[in-house]
Amino acid sequence: MQAIVTTSRDPNPVHTHLAEQTAQNLSIPYIPRGTLSLSELRERHDAPCILVAKSGTLMLETPDGELFFHPNMSHLRVKNLRKGQHDNMAQAMGLAPGMSVLDCTLGFGADAIVASFVTGAEGRVVGLEKSPLIAAVTAHGLATFDRENEVMTAAMRRIEALNTAAIDYLRAQPDDSFDVVYFDPMFRHPLMQSENMNPLRYAADHDPVSEEMMAEARRVARRRVVLKETSKSTEFARLGFPEIAGGRYSPVHYGVWRKE
Repeated sequence: MQAIVTTSRDPNPVHTHLAEQTAQNLSIPYIPRGTLSLSELRERHDAPCILVAKSGTLMLETPDGELFFHPNMSHLRVKNLRKGQHDNMAQAMGLAPGMSVLDCTLGFGADAIVASFVTGAEGRVVGLEKSPLIAAVTAHGLATFDRENEVMTAAMRRIEALNTAAIDYLRAQPDDSFDVVYFDPMFRHPLMQSENMNPLRYAADHDPVSEEMMAEARRVARRRVVLKETSKSTEFARLGFPEIAGGRYSPVHYGVWRKE
């Protein structure tokens, strides 16, 4: 996907450096903004996606809207967990302090943040994101976002965010190297009421979890493989998940495979 990196119209040196460094890391052009609008930049450089360094962060402008890092619902989920309430994902994973989690579909990291909170300082959460544009926004956000409490900030900073295809990473891992391997792919039948997801859908990888990925995940997982999908999805059956977990009235469920 053709993309460029730029800044706001009146950048400071920090934002300019972030834009230049991001362009170098992703091997895509850095274009000084000048007085041009993003629409003018998009048309002039034939670039549907534009990474913009501004306000101390990276934002991704797509034809379907703007993407920027924010903990989103993970804040409320962690708050509820701290009150002693349960979280459907954490329960499906069987998470406990000190465990290791491989999130094969990091996206903007909300599920990884919750997993990092539960597994704690002695745990490990690795997040894989195939899209280099989304990975750049998320990795920078996890490393720098500072408008949260200490518990949330610590959970974000512990996540290892990697720009790589899940199948490539899985193939390179030893047997039983993570307690849980987790997938939250783009749903085969999206919950279209979630319009805020549209920009993410534009830039994200839409390939379904393959049978090879599942086989590798089962090899790499020490305890469980978990798949997040819509409650009526046929993906659970296609990929051989014997157990379905989640709230009775929730539109989202979790397929659970346990290693005996």
